[in-house]
Amino acid sequence: MIPRYSRPEMVAIWSPETRFRIWFEIEAHACDALAELGVIPKEAARTIWEKGGAAKFDVAKIDEIERVTKHDVIAFLTHLAEFVGPDARFIHQGMTSSDVLDTCLAVQLTRASDILVADIDALLAALKRRAFEHKDTVTIGRSHGIHAEPTTFGVKLAQAYAEFSRCRERLVHAREDIATCAISGAVGTFANIEPYVEEHVAAKLGLKPEPVSTQVIPRDRHAMFFATLGVVASSVERLAVEIRHLQRTEVLEAEEYFSPGQKGSSAMPHKRNPVLTENLTGLARMVRSMALPAMEDVALWHERDISHSSVERMIGPDATVTLDFALARLTGVIDKLLVYPENMEKNLNKFHGLVHSQRVLLALTQAGLSREDAYRLVQRNAMKVWEHSADFLKELLADKDVRAALSEAEIREKFDLGYHTKHVDTIFRRVFREA
Repeated sequence: MIPRYSRPEMVAIWSPETRFRIWFEIEAHACDALAELGVIPKEAARTIWEKGGAAKFDVAKIDEIERVTKHDVIAFLTHLAEFVGPDARFIHQGMTSSDVLDTCLAVQLTRASDILVADIDALLAALKRRAFEHKDTVTIGRSHGIHAEPTTFGVKLAQAYAEFSRCRERLVHAREDIATCAISGAVGTFANIEPYVEEHVAAKLGLKPEPVSTQVIPRDRHAMFFATLGVVASSVERLAVEIRHLQRTEVLEAEEYFSPGQKGSSAMPHKRNPVLTENLTGLARMVRSMALPAMEDVALWHERDISHSSVERMIGPDATVTLDFALARLTGVIDKLLVYPENMEKNLNKFHGLVHSQRVLLALTQAGLSREDAYRLVQRNAMKVWEHSADFLKELLADKDVRAALSEAEIREKFDLGYHTKHVDTIFRRVFREA
């Protein structure tokens, strides 16, 4: 997590100040529940809220205490006691450190999820706007990087919209899965604290109680959460790579916005490089790399160890901050993307009608030829286009075997671009529920 690839709102979730404030709220809500149960005095619970709520926690002081205690939660509780006074003895009654740490992480990840969902919503809005703008902008579709058949640029963007809609659904489910609270004490048996305390804290923090926490919240939840972030990052990369390909000089069908004063190369003044989408490819790799350690965190010794702790201190902030930045950057790329319909048309016609080969193949089979014979006839004419820049339509019209099966009008009809776009409205209705 470095400032270059960070946005303030997401970074704030992971700041020490935010973490210690959440820790305090967990402890204070637990004290409220304990007071209701008569375990601690109600006046003490009020004092803890009043004095702790008004406190400005000193991060440096807590770090200083931790250098002696070698325990972050104890260091925080020691510092908190300086504000609360004698009633601090009622804080953390029957709780263990993981109750605070895991519940806090759940709060942070749910808050991060809310930002990421909002990021995807902004991206979806940009994709929808540009998809409808280019709904009928015909372009060549490619498979294996080679010209295939015509499509529209709007359909390309509609595909991305559908993919990120699925990403949003996955992220919403991952948020729900991660939003659990554990206030169950050592080894999770509630021996020294009533389950009601957990239920109360969970309700106050917008979480739900973890059914069985052993002492920690099971890390399969976290593994799924970070795996979901990795999938979202892969979708970011997929769209970024498409834009990078489209910006290649030989293609130049779309291009990142190049702002006034921007420089593309330190050596070559003419360059306009796809730096934003290349950056997104790299950021996606980083987010994905954090999914595997999260999966390796699932297997802990017995009821709990802390082999997961160091991992989560890194991947929690880094994965969410990086993906937040990447989604916002991708939204900006799509919003300002320069699209060149003239170049799309030029590329579409580069091989003189070759992209209509399948229609001719099908027409020949429907005229009575075997598929093998039809394929042979079409391919031998197509190869002349590849190898000699011939005109596909002219070659077909001059081929006596093709003409024996199809009339000139029937052959010419197979070169109608509108044939390939006749179901665009259907695709748009499926994706956007409107056309």
